[in-house]
Amino acid sequence: MSHSLVATYRLQFREGTDFQTAASLAPYLKKLGVSHLYAAPIFAAADNSTHGYDVTDYNTLDEGLGGVAGFTTMSDALSSADLGLILDFVPNHMGVSPANHWWEDVLRWGSESRHAPNFDIAWEAEKILVPVLGKPYGEALEAGDLSVRLDEKAGALRFDAAGYGLPIDPRTYGHVFGLLDHAEKDRLVRRFSVATPAEADELVERMLEHLEDEAFAKALRQAVATINADSAALHEFHEAQAWRLAWWRTAREKLTYRRFFEIADLIGVRQESRRVFRESHQLIIRLARERRLDGIRIDHVDGLADPKGYLEQLRQAFQSVRRSPSIHVEKILTGDERLRTSWEIEGTTGYEFITALSGLYVDPAKEASMTEAYHGFVGEEQDLRGMILRQKRSIFQRNLAGELTALTGLALSVASRGLATRDLGPDTMARAIVEVAAALPVYRTYVSVDGVPSRDIAIIDEAVDRAMTSREVEADEPIQFIGRLMKLDFEDGADIAGALDFTRRFQQTTGAVMAKAVEDTVFYRYNRLIALNEVGGEPDHYGADVETFHDAMRIRSEDQPEGLLATSTHDTKRGEDARARLYTLSEAPERWSALVADFAAMLGDYRLEVEPGLQSPDPETEWGLYQSLLGVLPADFDPADEALREEIAGRLAAFAEKAVREAKRWTSWTSPAESYETALADFVAAMLDGDGKDAFIPRFWQAVQPFVAAGALNTLSQTAIKLVAPGVPDIYQGTEFYDFSLVDPDNRRPVDFEARSAVIDADTSLAEDFANWRSGALKARITSAGLSLRSKMPEFFAAAEYVPLSASGSRAGHVVAFVRQDADRKAVLLLAPRLALGLLDGSADLEAATKGWDGTSVVLPEGLEMRGWRNIFTGETAEPGREFAVAPAFATLPVAIFEAL
Repeated sequence: MSHSLVATYRLQFREGTDFQTAASLAPYLKKLGVSHLYAAPIFAAADNSTHGYDVTDYNTLDEGLGGVAGFTTMSDALSSADLGLILDFVPNHMGVSPANHWWEDVLRWGSESRHAPNFDIAWEAEKILVPVLGKPYGEALEAGDLSVRLDEKAGALRFDAAGYGLPIDPRTYGHVFGLLDHAEKDRLVRRFSVATPAEADELVERMLEHLEDEAFAKALRQAVATINADSAALHEFHEAQAWRLAWWRTAREKLTYRRFFEIADLIGVRQESRRVFRESHQLIIRLARERRLDGIRIDHVDGLADPKGYLEQLRQAFQSVRRSPSIHVEKILTGDERLRTSWEIEGTTGYEFITALSGLYVDPAKEASMTEAYHGFVGEEQDLRGMILRQKRSIFQRNLAGELTALTGLALSVASRGLATRDLGPDTMARAIVEVAAALPVYRTYVSVDGVPSRDIAIIDEAVDRAMTSREVEADEPIQFIGRLMKLDFEDGADIAGALDFTRRFQQTTGAVMAKAVEDTVFYRYNRLIALNEVGGEPDHYGADVETFHDAMRIRSEDQPEGLLATSTHDTKRGEDARARLYTLSEAPERWSALVADFAAMLGDYRLEVEPGLQSPDPETEWGLYQSLLGVLPADFDPADEALREEIAGRLAAFAEKAVREAKRWTSWTSPAESYETALADFVAAMLDGDGKDAFIPRFWQAVQPFVAAGALNTLSQTAIKLVAPGVPDIYQGTEFYDFSLVDPDNRRPVDFEARSAVIDADTSLAEDFANWRSGALKARITSAGLSLRSKMPEFFAAAEYVPLSASGSRAGHVVAFVRQDADRKAVLLLAPRLALGLLDGSADLEAATKGWDGTSVVLPEGLEMRGWRNIFTGETAEPGREFAVAPAFATLPVAIFEAL
């Protein structure tokens, strides 16, 4: 790696941001203090892609972003500013699109295509299912939605399904050629019927040559028109292909290839094949060789058949060109799960850091009161763990039914060879698979041809025990058999091979089960405190003591000292500062409950009964909506600003629609309930309509001011911690200012970089910015100052020890403190507030956080008591001593980073 990892800046490409945009930002990023641009996927993707995760060609840079020339310009600009480049790479899946030439070739030639082994396709199935029809196949055929098209420029016939194009096997062209009124008819039928994939280019040449003859072209156009007019002939032609068109709803049950989660437009790639790996990583390796790539972020590493093996291949490929880019993986760690150090990578993208921070700012002492308030409003008790279990079962059995069918077949093939298991039937086996997956406490295990890691044995045994206690399967033997498969517990070689096939596919599926059930369903249903409903989070882990945070940071120091420290990403459910504000609700559940009751009364006329016993919004959604409104409003919000109200209303309405569809309770993406959603949209509009004294929104804004101020203090705290904690700060685009975004796509709105640059250049003091805290400038200035410190001493922050400090005094519970120090006597001290609502004592003015600290101090570790300290934000100094007083440190600004003198 040619650039030391100081901090990364995540930039979302597409939708107005291209290579030229990124190149122009290089001076700003350098001034801000980051070391690397961390780019969203920039490779060729499906037409009109808004994100780039539907890659169609791993070895081509997206022309819409500027292609090779644009990338080179960006790369040179970054290099001139001494900035590195980290690229987001998507090895697990590709976009199912006509722009994907690998996929097109597979559809054209079926299992004979040279690219057939590239994808996870069930070739034992009769056809490759293509579920794109808006209605059942027979209806689509009868309605004229299906047709053959002649692409004269490409010299090929294509099938069209209401605008969705598919390639046709040249060996079946005889269905059309046989209708030709032309002398070449018989010769063409014979020639194309014996074609091979190796002759693909030659066949195109022949077609183009024939089409130059206008008489032939006219005859072929007429033949195409003839077959399109004959539905029976058209159907026969369709049936001759390697693929089969189907109603989109069919994908849930019968899809014949591995998907990314439940998205039929994303097909799994077999990166475990060395040939596939080499072919899909040519550009990445070349960029590393040319010193235009300094790091790589691996998307959805848990979707790969063998993550450890893939990462080893990747590292070796880089080493083969004498380069060592950093490698980070998108990996969600749950509970006490730790990153596998055997992967030998820099770390994760940092979701576990968000979880650790949430523990600092959520008050665990008030959990029971918040739960009581929530249950009282929704009218029933909510069992989160039971909800998760039910949703995992439902997602596996319904949304991922095709995966379950495939896994059941793999399990039965092994069971049929065992005398004790040969009687297990498909229904019992399927239910056993579901129960073990539902009981799994992590996203996946990592069993491979290398064996079963001891850590995974414990996880598997725990899941099996849990599944057996659920009694969803009448006997224990089927569940125990799934456990044996997962642990490769067999003697016969064929059985071990079968167990490996099953376990590989099972491990690739359980992550999808967990993500779809928890992140994309339960997180939109269980709304007690939505700040905890975050990727990698667990809503029932309701706050923690400071020591728990210190433990998490020590683990980071051990496992991934160069892991990313994320607070917002393109996948987070809400912006980092929205969460910081919502954490404060945990400190005053009774106050919030009373406010919600008032809010509900004010908006009672807009809550409609859309069917007997169902109101829109329903109580769970309404409880969450008030939190979402609190989280989305800018700190300097003016209820009298009509244009701003309308903008926020539109964003909140889009979020509300997504939330209730993801919750899948009263409506869904696949079956929208129009009356429910219309009433919900009207309710959201009413929340932000009008600015008079009787309107809802000004009264709401006035009532929540203590939470707004406390949230801003939390923002300052988590920003400072992120700048000093073990790891590499990752700044998501635009979050130098406050980030009150909602879930994607709201978090991909355009960023005003000029405004951010102007703030960083400003000659105002941080004290002045503190007085004007609602603008967000203070956050940007703190970020820049912290990054400047890191830039001066990158080696220190990469290796420095993490030393937690204990506080004493009347406000000991409101401060978190730690020191980073190394063997060369360099040291950095962090002091930050926590439980901000109580600290401000209901005030809507942050000035209160600078007072009342007399008698509160932290004890410095031995060896540092004789050092002086300089506050990097204010320039103020502190005298040597074992006791470090908080009052003078917070007198000007209630958050501090000190550098030892």
